[in-house]
Amino acid sequence: MNHLVDAAIVFACVFGSALLGSYLRRVLPQHHLSDESIGVVKLATGLVATMAALVLGLLISSAKSSFDTTNTELLHSAAAIVRLDRVLAHYGPETQEIRSALKRTTEASVAAMSSGDPAQLAKLSSPEVVTRGEAFQRQVEELSPHTDLQRQLQARALLIVDDVLATRWLALLQQTGSIPVPLLVVLVFWLAILFGTFGLVAPRNGTTMTALVMCALSTSGAIFLIMEMNTPLGGVVKLSFTPMRAALDILGH
Repeated sequence: MNHLVDAAIVFACVFGSALLGSYLRRVLPQHHLSDESIGVVKLATGLVATMAALVLGLLISSAKSSFDTTNTELLHSAAAIVRLDRVLAHYGPETQEIRSALKRTTEASVAAMSSGDPAQLAKLSSPEVVTRGEAFQRQVEELSPHTDLQRQLQARALLIVDDVLATRWLALLQQTGSIPVPLLVVLVFWLAILFGTFGLVAPRNGTTMTALVMCALSTSGAIFLIMEMNTPLGGVVKLSFTPMRAALDILGH
């Protein structure tokens, strides 16, 4: 919801700037709107438009990359959890309690991460949850292998546990977002300059106002998508947890 509010603020800024430009067109002396003056304004606006397009493209690329990285790590984590369960199953019946703990922990993590609730996500990095993860790792370390095969399986299980925990922390760190706020502020300022210029040089009628509204909606929508993809665990555009739920169905069998 906060991202929708931010997008609405961006829309108000850029379209309000267009209305201001349209108002200035009516009150400025005529020589300010001569062909020579408008030509200079268009040249300056072209430079600002180029910079804004580059920054907007950079932000979209960065947000999409962050979203795809988290999605890939989620798929990797789902596969690793299933591998860990199968390794423990091959170890022997003495790992049944560990496998049950793995399923309970995974269920709790999936429920919290898929909720999109900041309070639930914050609990995943609480000292209690961290201690629980370390306790699970100690359970695997404290297994007493009796054969070479069991020793190999224990070592493999410990490697997978480290992998799963690292992936979990990566997802939690990325849910906070990484786009600098000053960069977004500068981008919105540039867009406001562009829309102000559009309003200044365009005649005020229904067609131009409709076009400006559509353009303002498009730019605010682009910034909304950037912020949504940059926080992939919550909001409207978020990761699918279907792979994790499919992994849960396999655990314990």
